[in-house]
Amino acid sequence: MTTENAKIVVRSEVQATDELHIGRLVIATQFFTPAEVDIAIELIRERMDKGSSSGYEFVIAEVDSTMIGYACFGEIPCTVGSYDLYWIVVDPQHQRAGVGRLLMAEVERRISQLGGRAVYIDTSGREQYASTRGFYQRCGYQRVANLPDFYAPGDPKQIYWRSISTIG
Repeated sequence: MTTENAKIVVRSEVQATDELHIGRLVIATQFFTPAEVDIAIELIRERMDKGSSSGYEFVIAEVDSTMIGYACFGEIPCTVGSYDLYWIVVDPQHQRAGVGRLLMAEVERRISQLGGRAVYIDTSGREQYASTRGFYQRCGYQRVANLPDFYAPGDPKQIYWRSISTIG
């Protein structure tokens, strides 16, 4: 299935089946460790159990009721209007078709509606994540920090930022 001719529907309400689909998507990318897959699933469970008090918001892209991508974000505790983009994942069969940009735009729109002032994104500095970092840069984010050996020796944490006032 290609995304080009399909109608993409975006929703923010989580559903009982989302846990299974998010796990499938995260695994399909072949980017994440089993522990990271567990965290992705844990966040959707947390949202299902606690609702908005979980601090996790979701934006889900579907074609014909099939999840093809999702993003998870939330306000950073002890800040005023700073938000983290925790996850943005697109099914490999739908990558490079605008799904990621659609999800990012919806996340930014929702953060703006919530009174957010900035978005932060953490990612790995490993070569495997070069396309991910390029995506963030194409979306208008700038790298503001590089923390050497953060995730593991030779695997730095890179932090990207964008002011909500520049979005639009």
